[in-house]
Amino acid sequence: MVGQEQGEGEVEVIHSWSAPRSLSTSLMYSFAQRDDMEVLDEPLYATFLKVFDVERPYREELLSKMESDGDKVVKEIIFAPGEKKYRLCKHMSKQRLPGLPSDLIKKGKHFILIRNPLDILPSFGKVVPPSFLDLGLAELVSIYNDLCQLGKRPPVIDATDLVQNPEATLHSLCEDLGIPFQDSMLRWEAGPKLIDGIWAPWWYKSVHKSTGFSSTRKYPEPFPHSHYDLLEQSLPLYNWLRRHVRQASTLLKTPLPPPDLPVPANEKLLSWVGDEILPRESAKVSVFDSVVQGGDSVWEGLRIYRGKIFKLEEHLDRLFDSAKALAFKNVPTREEVKEAIFRTLNRNGMFDNSHIRLSLTRGKKVTSGMSPAFNLYGCTLIVLPEWKPPVYDNTHGVTLVTATTRRNSPNNLDSKIHHNNLLNNILAKIEGNNANADDAIMLDKDGFVSETNATNIFLVKKGRVLTPHADYCLPGITRATVMDLVVKEGLVLEERRISLSEFHTADEVWTTGTMGELTPAVKIDGRDVGDGQVGPVTRRLQNAYKKLTEESGVPIPSYLEN
Repeated sequence: MVGQEQGEGEVEVIHSWSAPRSLSTSLMYSFAQRDDMEVLDEPLYATFLKVFDVERPYREELLSKMESDGDKVVKEIIFAPGEKKYRLCKHMSKQRLPGLPSDLIKKGKHFILIRNPLDILPSFGKVVPPSFLDLGLAELVSIYNDLCQLGKRPPVIDATDLVQNPEATLHSLCEDLGIPFQDSMLRWEAGPKLIDGIWAPWWYKSVHKSTGFSSTRKYPEPFPHSHYDLLEQSLPLYNWLRRHVRQASTLLKTPLPPPDLPVPANEKLLSWVGDEILPRESAKVSVFDSVVQGGDSVWEGLRIYRGKIFKLEEHLDRLFDSAKALAFKNVPTREEVKEAIFRTLNRNGMFDNSHIRLSLTRGKKVTSGMSPAFNLYGCTLIVLPEWKPPVYDNTHGVTLVTATTRRNSPNNLDSKIHHNNLLNNILAKIEGNNANADDAIMLDKDGFVSETNATNIFLVKKGRVLTPHADYCLPGITRATVMDLVVKEGLVLEERRISLSEFHTADEVWTTGTMGELTPAVKIDGRDVGDGQVGPVTRRLQNAYKKLTEESGVPIPSYLEN
């Protein structure tokens, strides 16, 4: 009660958690300018030094002058009564030690300040040799998760945002903390402060020269290669935290808001890359990979029905044929590819209504360049599974337009190689998008229909089923399956060159592909196909295809069979 007689009362504590060299001192100075705020500079520092035998030039002085009993620090200093409404406690994440009172996390409000290790490590190493413990990024992730489990998801801010747009960043932070923004937070006087910790002469020289969050240089200094291993360890943790920043900073432009996914469940999928299974945001290939360097990769689409992969063997045949045609070396075996597929599906629990984008790149290069002689690491296998229903409206049908972009000739790039260099198809798809059509028909060099930008194509005229030769188009596996079904259904099948006008005057048209199955086309270039409705032959073959997918396929071995 003595404290309250002197005008002291309960204070709302705001905890700032960060790694060293993250502009945390500048942020402390910013909060100290408020008329309703008192600040504490790393109140748990002595506790940390008492527990960990780390060398610091000020170690003995700090331990002799600063309370090191963690229990007392939390109860009698951090949550002590005060004269202001708020108290900011600047913490280094590594200072949250086991055994500290749970109130440290449970009470007050919290936010996390992050900074790219590329920016932290060069200046850190000028005072003491940095370590993974000193950086504290692992503990920052732990703090974030612990607060989320308590229902207190903390705001995360990036030091880069503070420098690039301090007012907007501080406005957002104050809003998240439920406190009013004050314009005084944007500036302070240069020089040492009474609130500085004992360690200030060693660490705060640059911030003592500042009067705000202005950047001191446009371009960064060279990164010391002696810290490269530590950067590799810490950067993924920083990137994970950065995903939780309200508006992540970027060098090139204002970032776009996170888009909605077509299937929200795919936000948390697992993919196979190289030789491991990774979460969605971590599933990446090297910038030296051939698929990045030149689209040098082959791929297949696989569809899963009721615990079975439809036409798996046929797709693998084409994958390996394509890889051989492109002279890939050190290709994984067929069994290895199958195992990667099975393991990835099991990890995701995907046994129905899902799709796999299976890619095999020429692999990582030892240096950037076109030559396959640089590919000395072996191929890169990618198994990308998604929950994905058929991508077209197979009930009511789709509309098509004819693109001006021509399909590749075998003289240039043979479409029988199922490669990832899809710019030809993408240019046609852009034309389709611009015309508000579902897809675009592509012609060959002589003006005959080849396929669409993504699928093979069929027509029905007077009871006969026609499809273009596979001279300028991909001989699709779904195409071949449907051709077999046409014959089994007792229909006449004709494979020949087909002009565009024949599609304009067809009775029925459909497209085929793994992702879309068998899709009716009801309008082409503004003309109704037949009467503009899905035709009887199309329905008949759709039913036959559905029955086939139910009856055939390679079963997915699962953990239940172990």
